[in-house]
Amino acid sequence: MVRFGINPSNTFGVSIPVIRKMAKEIGRDHGLAQKLWASQIHEARILATMIDDPQKVTAKQMEGWVKDFDSWDVCDQCCSNLFDKTPFAYQKALDWSSRKEEFVKRAAFALMASLAVHDKQAKNSQFETLLPLIERESIDDRNFVRKAVNWALRQIGKRNLPLNRLAIKTAKQILEKKSSSARWVASDAIRELTSPSVRRKIGKIR
Repeated sequence: MVRFGINPSNTFGVSIPVIRKMAKEIGRDHGLAQKLWASQIHEARILATMIDDPQKVTAKQMEGWVKDFDSWDVCDQCCSNLFDKTPFAYQKALDWSSRKEEFVKRAAFALMASLAVHDKQAKNSQFETLLPLIERESIDDRNFVRKAVNWALRQIGKRNLPLNRLAIKTAKQILEKKSSSARWVASDAIRELTSPSVRRKIGKIR
């Protein structure tokens, strides 16, 4: 786990497939999710993100949990399993993108990436407002942040053809920044977003 940049503190080493099986057996349980999160156990917190009820999650809970993030996997699981399904998702992505804490800022962009994949009803305009934030934070050279910034840019750009064009335009603007982190974010995104496989896929999206 350390090799993959995962914090090994309070960790039992239970695999994600096993945790997902447990979550399926448990079902939605907001109260239990709170207790699991309070345990501070790594896998218990991931399980909490899978069983909590997004309709019962408050903005206050999101602020409390995001401050507890100490590993990219808990951050990403929480954003993609739970936070992106709450009514506060877009606003929190905006708010957290300007925060200084490494995993809070990562959460902002992990949330953007998750929304791009999961929110099928969202309008293009909702993602267009996120692109300037991606450009702004592309210069953050912290590994867990820049990877999430890149992830958000790529997922938005894979949503449909208009957003693909805007994402590539944003990446080209990022490429002009005097920052090695920004250049990596941009070049990696351009490589994927202009690839034949992605172009074929988004060409079928209506």
